[in-house]
Amino acid sequence: MLTSVDAEVVRALADPLRLRIVTLLAREALCTTHLVAETGARQTNLSNHLRVLREAGLVETEPCGRFTYYKVRPEALEALASFFGGLAQSVHNAGNARRPCP
Repeated sequence: MLTSVDAEVVRALADPLRLRIVTLLAREALCTTHLVAETGARQTNLSNHLRVLREAGLVETEPCGRFTYYKVRPEALEALASFFGGLAQSVHNAGNARRPCP
């Protein structure tokens, strides 16, 4: 079963724009100006999505002059990958196991 933190991460990544943002940030740290150019989303919309991603623990900020850069926290994605890898392994291990109906 997912923990509350894991469920929050999954919910955060369920939005297509947030998933796109994480995909972009996985390649390099970007500021909102870059993200607006890459996604076509409005700055206020991006800021709201980035807040959700920060609160879920997926991204962190790094101030750089008057800009704030965002980058992915690799340990957050590694934990999620580990969870889903374990879940996939459980499916393989279960094979054709089936609980009988009462």
